[in-house]
Amino acid sequence: MRANKTAWAARRRRHKRVRERVHGTQGRPRLCVFRSLSHIYAQVIDDDGGRTLVAASDVEQEARASTNGVKKVARAAAVGRLVGQRALDKGVKEVVFDRAGYRYHGRVKALAEAAREAGLKF
Repeated sequence: MRANKTAWAARRRRHKRVRERVHGTQGRPRLCVFRSLSHIYAQVIDDDGGRTLVAASDVEQEARASTNGVKKVARAAAVGRLVGQRALDKGVKEVVFDRAGYRYHGRVKALAEAAREAGLKF
């Protein structure tokens, strides 16, 4: 249990360090990723305005229908495509990627690459 708390605290420290540099504006909002053991969530956030512009997760019906029974990396890619498409519909073309202290591999990387394929630039 102690090691688990330490790993969580280490990720929080890394996220805090990343957030000192990464800041979303209205012209270039922040694409933030949260990864739990079972699910993945993504938000496009305008930090200046303090509001979420677009959100997507694999819990939603729209993403769940296309990824029923597939691996978590494939679900993350579906969420990336979904958040990318929703952001483009809102007029957001460029974002700053906030990996939230997670390593850039696996599900986080799949989500980012799928968002790029959907048309987001970062």
